[in-house]
Amino acid sequence: MLLDERMDEFSRALVADFFGVADLSSARSFMLEYGGKNIARYPRAVSVGIRLLDTIVDELPHSHDPSVSVNYRHHAHDIINLRLDLVTSRIASLIQNEGYRALPIPSSKRVDDKKIAAAFSHKLAANLAGLGWIGKSCLLITPEAGPRVRWGTVLTDAPFKAGEAPMEDRCGKCTDCVDACPVNAFTGTQFNPEEARESRYDARRCERYLQDLEKMDKPGVCGMCIYACPHGMK
Repeated sequence: MLLDERMDEFSRALVADFFGVADLSSARSFMLEYGGKNIARYPRAVSVGIRLLDTIVDELPHSHDPSVSVNYRHHAHDIINLRLDLVTSRIASLIQNEGYRALPIPSSKRVDDKKIAAAFSHKLAANLAGLGWIGKSCLLITPEAGPRVRWGTVLTDAPFKAGEAPMEDRCGKCTDCVDACPVNAFTGTQFNPEEARESRYDARRCERYLQDLEKMDKPGVCGMCIYACPHGMK
């Protein structure tokens, strides 16, 4: 069995709902800027995704209810992030055992508070692997589950065959995610890899909103851009 096939089978055995391989050659300058040379030296990425439970996401309009916010934080963040980190750690070990380099990226850890960014973008890997497109919410949108997916990544030099080209934007004129944002953090501009994230999304405004909620002793949970996307409401 080819290494690509073994990796796909292995990731699905670990209960990953999405799997793909991205060619990162077009993203090298971005990787250098955000992660430095240690990140940018990897030519490919293995992208894995785990779908969020609809029963939890569908309750987000009621996130003021502690039972809803606690469940979302626990099952849609803490548990899914842990599952993703376990999957990517095991995938990295398998790649290393085959004689190649592999670097798992934590599923939800920032390294730059100023940019509010991680060392590498999981959405970028999933997009370049052909698993979805980046919507007006700056979230990775899949045909199967919309943005209701969390992602993990393993950077590697293993000679995997890259997936299909990035999907074309299917958001069209829809602005449901933009309209649902309580602090107008999105501009409604479609994704353009040549433009900075700030042209589409004010991450600081989003973060301040969650912090302000907690200062008022309210659950710091929103997720309305995830909830509102029609591609996730099938």
